[in-house]
Amino acid sequence: MSTIETGTLHTVMARVARFVTRRPWPVVAAWLVLATTVAALVAGFGRPTDEDATLPGSSAQHGRDLLEAHFTGSGNATGQVIFRGPVTTAALAGPAQRIDAVGHVSAVGRPVLGADGRTAYVDVTFDLGPRALTAALTGDVLAAAAAPGLEVLPAGALARPHTDTRRSEALGIVVALVVLVIAFGGLVAATLPLLTAALTLVCGVGAIGLAGHLTGIPTVATTLGTMIGLGVGIDYALFLITRYRALLSAGAEPTGAVVETVATSGSAVVFAGGTVIVALGGLTVAGVPILGTLGWTAGLVVLVAVGSATTLLPALLTLLGARLGRGRTGGRPSRWGRLADRVTGRPWRYALTSSVLLLTLAAPVVSMRLGQTDAGDDPAGTATRAGHDAMAQAFGPGVNGPLTVVAALDPAATGSTDPRLAELSAAVARTPGVTSSQSARLSPDGQVASVRVQPSTAPSDPATRDTVHRLDALTVAGVDVAVTGQTALRGALADRVGARMPSVIGLVVLLSALLMVVAFRAPVVAVKAALMNLLSVGAAYGVLTAVFQWGWGVRWTGLDGPVPIEAYVPMVLFALLFGLSMDYEVFLLTAVRESWLRTHDNRRSVRDGLAGTGLVITSAALIMVCVFASFVLSAAPVVKMMGLGLAVAIAVDATVIRGLLVPATMALLGRANWWRPPARLRRPAVSPRSPGVRP
Repeated sequence: MSTIETGTLHTVMARVARFVTRRPWPVVAAWLVLATTVAALVAGFGRPTDEDATLPGSSAQHGRDLLEAHFTGSGNATGQVIFRGPVTTAALAGPAQRIDAVGHVSAVGRPVLGADGRTAYVDVTFDLGPRALTAALTGDVLAAAAAPGLEVLPAGALARPHTDTRRSEALGIVVALVVLVIAFGGLVAATLPLLTAALTLVCGVGAIGLAGHLTGIPTVATTLGTMIGLGVGIDYALFLITRYRALLSAGAEPTGAVVETVATSGSAVVFAGGTVIVALGGLTVAGVPILGTLGWTAGLVVLVAVGSATTLLPALLTLLGARLGRGRTGGRPSRWGRLADRVTGRPWRYALTSSVLLLTLAAPVVSMRLGQTDAGDDPAGTATRAGHDAMAQAFGPGVNGPLTVVAALDPAATGSTDPRLAELSAAVARTPGVTSSQSARLSPDGQVASVRVQPSTAPSDPATRDTVHRLDALTVAGVDVAVTGQTALRGALADRVGARMPSVIGLVVLLSALLMVVAFRAPVVAVKAALMNLLSVGAAYGVLTAVFQWGWGVRWTGLDGPVPIEAYVPMVLFALLFGLSMDYEVFLLTAVRESWLRTHDNRRSVRDGLAGTGLVITSAALIMVCVFASFVLSAAPVVKMMGLGLAVAIAVDATVIRGLLVPATMALLGRANWWRPPARLRRPAVSPRSPGVRP
């Protein structure tokens, strides 16, 4: 009996499947051409990244806009070359001249010598913006600065973040291959998800890199895209192959099995991927550009993963035919069935125990503080950390996060002797938290004055934000003051994220719940799914707070001690985790719903659903956990946070929530799970089908 239903999504996916099965070679060729083209473009033009923070509507952004409008070249990239050794002005004259001769270097400042007599730096200004500052160009500058007896270190724009994730990717792929071989019992079937995931990475992450030529793309966007591409790329293929092999075991002929797989499990994958993209889309309402960028870049990778799973993979399955063999189709449903029997037999016990465990994991979140990391939080031994520490030790911690106080003046009353300039300089200098400041500098058009400030604390220190607020509150007659600089901008970003996080969370929860209602026509199930996903996200937040903010076990991640939780990380994690958790909810509940429609026995439906999808969901979750956890090996603290947060949430979601809390609550709710609104309020259901094995 065919399992293809009559819903619109199923009809569309069935047509896609028939097209693919009739033309498998052209489909495979199209994907290979696309991947080759993207890879060639990346190799030829590179993947520029831009760590520059912007925040429209903030005082810090207003100050920056004033600088760029009235001071020529103020938006160009500026970095520092640090020298350690026997430094003198004469000894640094040669390196400074060689740096000045490097292409795109527009100015080299005078050497600034530290009080220790062994540290100095020169400011290097380029004639291009931060986005155009390539690794090759920064390498040329550092090579030109080399001198016998002197150690050369980068700082500022020259200190490029460590972005190599090849070790994490390799480890994640190896672990995924082992899990897939165990789950499928065969090497051929196990390599197909890795192949589709690899093409997803090439096309999706490559496209993100190329987009860097058109708009600002932070380094973390490509890293996040790699994490998500590996995770969902493998998982979606796993779900489809599992259904395909189950159909072969049931006696279906290969081509028909491919069509049925795409129409049923493919519909579930499209729906699940859609929930992830919708959740990521919720980031755009925060009014923070970096969040919007991370949202659409990660969503692009998910879209490519869905496309490869529903077109490339079916084409490969068509070409392989029955050679995949039957293998393992559903694991050991009796084991999962026995677990479901125990949970549904004592639902109150398991519901309370699992809830207490989840709330305990989430408890630290009440003390979570959003902040900003700096190069001083990088692991010891990295070039960025070495440069940061050298500057801080010789010139004070605030040298790594300078601020600029900007004042818009009345040009009719302004001149080089305007007493307000001296008054502004004096007011800035006596502000608590300011170590040193320069005299006010007037723009060529006489409309804007700026004062460069070195705070007494590091960029990541919360006290620096207090200093920014005090400078912002300065009152000088006739002068409108704004404080800018990357430190001020990122501090304002943290404030805005904290203020808007509740609205973003509410929107994502609402949209995801509505999608579940459309899929299952069961409002109770939809609301319960949203609440369960909030618990898994809360557990991830709690672990992040305990590890990175409190320092519990933080050294195991490769860091020296506690670090601030980067402001945008929790919101990005929320969108991703909510979407990914909905994936597993869809895959489990569709199996439960199938059984419910046949038997109308709630307890049996829960048992059958968990028994039929337990192995495939556990295998998929294990792969995701290992892939995400492998990125804790990255040198970047932000990547460590995302990797650990995603790994913890998926592990909790697939075990405590899907294995214990969901079946327990469904047993307690009984027939109320499937309550439906009056007929006049109903709409046709999408009805995604379970990607696992029919119970």
